[in-house]
Amino acid sequence: MKPAIVQDASDGRVLMLAWMDDEAERLTRETGEAWFWSRSRQELWHKGATSGNTLAVEEIRDDCDGDAILLRVRPAGPACHTGARSCFAPALWRTISQRKADRPDGSYVVSLLDAGVARCAQKVGEEGVEVGLAAVAGDREAVVAESADLVFHLYVLLAAAGVDPSEVEDELARRAK
Repeated sequence: MKPAIVQDASDGRVLMLAWMDDEAERLTRETGEAWFWSRSRQELWHKGATSGNTLAVEEIRDDCDGDAILLRVRPAGPACHTGARSCFAPALWRTISQRKADRPDGSYVVSLLDAGVARCAQKVGEEGVEVGLAAVAGDREAVVAESADLVFHLYVLLAAAGVDPSEVEDELARRAK
């Protein structure tokens, strides 16, 4: 059994860490799609078999002493079971993605998502104004609190619009060049 680091071949972003036994590695090499060993279910697991979020393997690399493997893949959808592109997404994004997927009763995130993109956008606008007003007033604590509200509502808007925050990060990186 060895750890398998899964990396997006298009941009190098780490998507997930899973485990491979010899059979999972053999199937991955033969089929060109990622297979893993599920430690929780104690069985082979074809990534995306039920969700459709498969991982097409472009390259397999063993580390220098053969006790870990790197899969460079082309994902067909999010890699994380929460619906996030990566299992290494920010905690807030994982929480919002999980709420979007699970739809728990009484969730504020779910109520915003159910209200639609326009309502989510309205909340971002409201919170943005509140951050600005707090900054102009010189109220540092309010700037922090209102900024937290703004970031939260922005992430909900991204979820409602079907945009992963990593796409925003990619755009910022592109602009920095």
